[in-house]
Amino acid sequence: MISSRLAGFIENICFERLSHAAVQAAKLAFLDWLGSAAAGGLQEPSQRMLAVLRNQGGAPQATLLATGEKTSCLSAALGNGLASHIVELDDVHRAAIIHAGAAVIPAALAVAEMTGAGGRQLLEAIVAGYEVAIRIGEAVTPSHYYFWHTTGTCGTFGAAAAAVKLLGLSREQMVWALGNAGTQAAGLWEFLLDGSMSKHLHPGKAAQNGVLAALLAKEGFTGAASIIEGDRGFCRATASAYDLDKITKGLGCSPYKIEENSFKIHASCRHTHPAVDLVLELVARHRIRSSDVAGLTVRTYSTALSITANHQPDTVYAAKFSLPFCVALALIKGSCGLTDFTPETLADPDIRQLMSVVSLILDAGLDAVHPARWPAEIEIKTNSGLSYCGQTDFPRGDPENPLSAGDLLQKFYDLAAGPWGEQKAEMLGKTVLDLEHVENLAALF
Repeated sequence: MISSRLAGFIENICFERLSHAAVQAAKLAFLDWLGSAAAGGLQEPSQRMLAVLRNQGGAPQATLLATGEKTSCLSAALGNGLASHIVELDDVHRAAIIHAGAAVIPAALAVAEMTGAGGRQLLEAIVAGYEVAIRIGEAVTPSHYYFWHTTGTCGTFGAAAAAVKLLGLSREQMVWALGNAGTQAAGLWEFLLDGSMSKHLHPGKAAQNGVLAALLAKEGFTGAASIIEGDRGFCRATASAYDLDKITKGLGCSPYKIEENSFKIHASCRHTHPAVDLVLELVARHRIRSSDVAGLTVRTYSTALSITANHQPDTVYAAKFSLPFCVALALIKGSCGLTDFTPETLADPDIRQLMSVVSLILDAGLDAVHPARWPAEIEIKTNSGLSYCGQTDFPRGDPENPLSAGDLLQKFYDLAAGPWGEQKAEMLGKTVLDLEHVENLAALF
């Protein structure tokens, strides 16, 4: 059974046997997640969740990062997971189309803090959680992704994997935990229609439900042994086409899936990034002014269009999922960072005018290589008759087009210095990059 094989993998993960590349990837994933959680904790959805959690109380087991308050392990996983997915700057795995960090890391951190685990144990759990979440995501993508938000669904399995590793459960208990994680896995794309806050709830619940599944298993609460591949299990219920071999082929062998991780520099849906990168590159190279643009054509793959083909976003959050808005914003402002998405830019007449001349085209050739690649081609036509073209297969932050550790550390400082102060952000950044030498995660915050 697949859950049993995954449990064997989780059990055998050992820091001393992890490659330097895997350890470095896990530390950078934690750093990147922490910055997103810091910035997200200031946002309205996080504040509303914090009000709920504060009213519910809970044993002081783990930290809510937005306020420093102590709460239960389950509530910390929920609150921190939700916060980390709000500003649209958290990591993503290309083939699985999943933001694994937003579900896995808050679960791992909450359990690590509760149990007094050290940095090496946390890194083991992060690697295990990413591996499980991404492999299941690869198995059901892309058919699953049409209705289901992979971060919420497959992320629940990854959160459970991280939690059981830190709790030191037996292999049988791990199987139970995966079974009960799978039966809780959820997250639907309907929020796209009105830009509601539901999307942020998905990784928070994935983290909380994964931890809950692990804690229940520790107490002997059984779960379905074949929840992944069973006739009434996860894959068959949520994907019209799936490949179970992707879950187990090469399992336990280096390189690990976390090494395939991608990082974001634009505060928008990752499906907008290839075209945004190209716009920024062409504008910088040819000094294109928005007033000179007669038309802008984006050729891309079907998943990008199903998520981001919104020519009339009516909220700032919806604008992050509007490819026409993002390319227009990039051309006019020269960036698509966190501070660029505002009510003012949403209503900017110049951006709106430019959006009106953006054409989106499904390209069969580009669609055929997705999700192994996330390609785009753009053409900018000017009023003078000139045409500027660009093409990419890998947006910035992909392993094939990577950001450096220095880039990611600066991104962390930019996100964390505001809510936490420069001194604390600098201390945390350095500590995370030396995480294997932290003896007790409870002292970190």
